[in-house]
Amino acid sequence: MSIKSCVGDPTSGAQLHGLAVSSGLLSFSNVSNSLINMYSKSALPRPASALFEEMRAPDTVSWNTLLSAFPDEDSALEFASRMHRHGVPFDAVTFTAALFASSRPNALHSLATKCGVVGSNAFVGNALISMYARCGDLDAAVRAFDGMTARDSVSWNALISALAQEGDRGCEAMRVFVRMTREASVRLNHVAFVSAISACGEDGCLEFGRQLHGLATKTGVVASREAVSNTLMSMYSKCGSAELALKVFDEAKERNVVSWTTAISINGMNSVSLFNGMRLDGVEPNEVTFVALLSALSANSTSREVKMIHGTCLKTGFFPGNVNVSNSLISAYARFETAMEDSRRVFDEMRDDDREIVSWNALVSGYAQNGMHEKALETYSSLLLHLVPTSSTLGSVLGAIAAAEAISLARGRQCHARAVKSGLESHPVVSGALVDMYSKRGSIGESRKVFDGASERTLVAWTSIIAAHARHGDHGPVTGLFMEMVQSGLRPDPVMFLVALIACGRSGVVDEGRQILELMERDHRIKPEREHYACVVDMLGRAGRLDEAEELIRGMPMRPGRSALQSLLGACRIHGEVDMGRRAAEVLMKMEPKESGAYVLMSNMYAEKGEWEKVAGIRRRMRDGEVKKEVGFSWVDVGGGGMHGFSSEDKSHPQTEEVYRVAGNLGWVMRMIECNSEVFLGYLSLQMI
Repeated sequence: MSIKSCVGDPTSGAQLHGLAVSSGLLSFSNVSNSLINMYSKSALPRPASALFEEMRAPDTVSWNTLLSAFPDEDSALEFASRMHRHGVPFDAVTFTAALFASSRPNALHSLATKCGVVGSNAFVGNALISMYARCGDLDAAVRAFDGMTARDSVSWNALISALAQEGDRGCEAMRVFVRMTREASVRLNHVAFVSAISACGEDGCLEFGRQLHGLATKTGVVASREAVSNTLMSMYSKCGSAELALKVFDEAKERNVVSWTTAISINGMNSVSLFNGMRLDGVEPNEVTFVALLSALSANSTSREVKMIHGTCLKTGFFPGNVNVSNSLISAYARFETAMEDSRRVFDEMRDDDREIVSWNALVSGYAQNGMHEKALETYSSLLLHLVPTSSTLGSVLGAIAAAEAISLARGRQCHARAVKSGLESHPVVSGALVDMYSKRGSIGESRKVFDGASERTLVAWTSIIAAHARHGDHGPVTGLFMEMVQSGLRPDPVMFLVALIACGRSGVVDEGRQILELMERDHRIKPEREHYACVVDMLGRAGRLDEAEELIRGMPMRPGRSALQSLLGACRIHGEVDMGRRAAEVLMKMEPKESGAYVLMSNMYAEKGEWEKVAGIRRRMRDGEVKKEVGFSWVDVGGGGMHGFSSEDKSHPQTEEVYRVAGNLGWVMRMIECNSEVFLGYLSLQMI
């Protein structure tokens, strides 16, 4: 048995140590050095240090061996200083060991330069590059690399890897790789390709990534190394080329759990079948696989598929007990309104100590997204008894309050106070949610106050404040806010364009609205959707430009939706265009035969023209088709945290007569405002006192 073979087996090593003592072999430095090395690599620095102290004349190897054994930086550097005081010459091994132990490489770098071992020794140079990279000083790592006269493949790979992992220096990593292929005599290996390909993924450099793919295939590293093919898949996915990523997967000769997990995360439509194929291939899933699978489920997935995955998690021991898998199950079930009980059941089956803020947030978000607003608030209240809410928590709760007409605005203000107390009011997610909540609940003043005080404004915040002004008829600031947002560097998304179009329609600036529709695709490469066309149809209809509105509908690249046709039909009624209205109504009735809107509008249009036979015909069609007009229902905040709900022609309120009188007067005031009649406004104001 050799001392070297006892690494990791300290009992046998101690027996050999005793034999060396009894036989007098410890007087030989190579025996002592081997024992120190054995103890060091077995993570036993104390016996290694004790043996070193017993040596009469330790040589440089002895010092270097023990130096590499120290587990902490301070002990290693203190020992290196002692070595220097004893006059022991530092060699490349000394500096390499000290550098790997240190997080302050500058002093060692200077000393190594004085000793003349930096530029000419690749081991020291490589250690410097790695140490500077570990400390986050990539500029120093580049300088250390450039100062080396002797570089090996490790030198190049260390620098490329350091630059690629930084995130914002991917292009520099690619340039170093190209320089390596041109200047270096070293052979390209899989490590260099993995780092360079990763940099392409982080920077979205698809073309250069494809070139690296070709070069890696030519050199044979794709076929021989799973790490390269896995990194290629990740790169193509990050660059938005899922097809190329899956092609790499299909062509791979060997697939490990990383390969399958990456493919599952990319291909949501076939994620379940890929998971089944993985099991058939004999590859066992891990925690990351289940998290990726549950996250990748497509919009066409069902809660039944989630239950199937849940069952597999139980069989393989990943549930209960694995927090990340449990959280993913909560989120996956929460995608379906009918599966919220399952989502809650997973949450309840978790141990109390395992329920982290992510678990609570997933449940709160699920309730909020499925319209169970009261449940979301109840869960949020329970959360406050156990944990401190995060920005995600408050964002979900505020979203629920914004969408729930039956929840008082006072609850939103309480949530706002919690955000202030937690120091989260200025967080982009929270401030954006507050702006949205206040604007949707009719408090544009509070919405604007939060927006103006936000240190960082997200696209959600900009969209919400612009929508708030448009929704409340305050169209003046809309254009200015939109331009201010663009100048801030944020790129408008389809929702922002939709809000801008709505504002243009309500303020009557039709030509500007049409220009915005054209700019979407021409300048921002965003294809208008049905909702965008519907807004322009609505603004054209309001302006009486019905021929243009109908022409726009006919020219849409997709089948017109309900909103566009209803807007055209409503405009036809206002402007008395019966024939055009009939065409729009017929399309709507075929599209949604059970919806009453088109029937009612067409009936009213005929009635206004005195065509009573046609009115009777419409009503007969509604009766034969069992089409019923739904009763409108609304909520009003009555203060003190209370909400009052009422339906159309509702007379259940004890102050019904007064309510209808005030509502009627308000209707007249609104109409007079549209006519700019100061006389009538003054008169009506007096009447309402």
